[in-house]
Amino acid sequence: MRVSAQESPFDEVRRAAVQEYAARHAGLRRAGEEYVALVTTILDDAGINYLSVTGRTKSVTSFAAKAVRTRDGAPLYADPLREITDQIGVRVITYLHSDVAAVAELLDDQLHLLDDRDLGQETASEGRFGYASRHLLLELEPGSAAEQSHAALVGHAASVQIRTVLQHAWAEFEHDIRYKGKIPEEHVPDLDRRFTLAAGLLELADREFSAIRDRLRQGVGPRQDSTADDDPRISAQDLAAFLAGQFPDAGWSRTDHYTWIAGLLLELGLTTLEELAEVLAEVDSGHLNARMGYRYPPGAVRRLDDALLAVYGGRYVDLQLNSRRTELLRARLARLRDLDG
Repeated sequence: MRVSAQESPFDEVRRAAVQEYAARHAGLRRAGEEYVALVTTILDDAGINYLSVTGRTKSVTSFAAKAVRTRDGAPLYADPLREITDQIGVRVITYLHSDVAAVAELLDDQLHLLDDRDLGQETASEGRFGYASRHLLLELEPGSAAEQSHAALVGHAASVQIRTVLQHAWAEFEHDIRYKGKIPEEHVPDLDRRFTLAAGLLELADREFSAIRDRLRQGVGPRQDSTADDDPRISAQDLAAFLAGQFPDAGWSRTDHYTWIAGLLLELGLTTLEELAEVLAEVDSGHLNARMGYRYPPGAVRRLDDALLAVYGGRYVDLQLNSRRTELLRARLARLRDLDG
């Protein structure tokens, strides 16, 4: 590739990088979608409570704009294709700050961690309130079995943002105002002060929500059954209350997961909390926890999932509602049996 009189070597590198990125873009989009599915599966299997998992692949236009950035007149990226690490982005939104740490620990355990930045902690260390988000750079563990089942992800890293729903609201609103709005120069100091105040209030709200959850864990009574009269499943509300008492040290699970596992209970022929209590009476929870060796705080639904797997074994694995996660359950069951042996 020849360099024109007006084109510097840096321009040539940038142009070549953008062309190569455009050629790779379709594959990157597929990899991005698979990363979202993989992260969702990891969180669901662990029973971590979260609001959403979403993703995006950086557009060619956005990549090109980032590739030409400079600092003090020098190129910010000498090798854009290698140094721009957020080509594939995944965002996990949790409800509480403690869940951010749980998600980060879980992904570190299941994938290969390349970088970990807690931007909220960095801001706090400077004595300020502001942008708060945990940023991980992850890839498949080299040489792992996951490389065979997720071949599209080999060679691709994902930038994973983890933040609470309140942190997310602040970040999105602040971004829209600062980057999409036209702010008169004389209003900037007051705007900065107000954003700082809002960030402080949201941090306080995050702490209060955590305190509310901790208080509720100490004693949750059954709620009124809102399941339709002709629905034979245990209601999600009653099941959530029951599991809070059965596994008081477990975290909350996603609301839809209580409904989902109630369907599994129905497949097993369990339609009342009394029947479920009889089944769980056969399980030594302390022994089961030791066998599973949780390295992250599992939610109540995951704890019930493991208990049912321990009691019913292969019958539980083969339930219709488990058809999409048969391999995961068989691997978990093999582990339980190996440890028993």
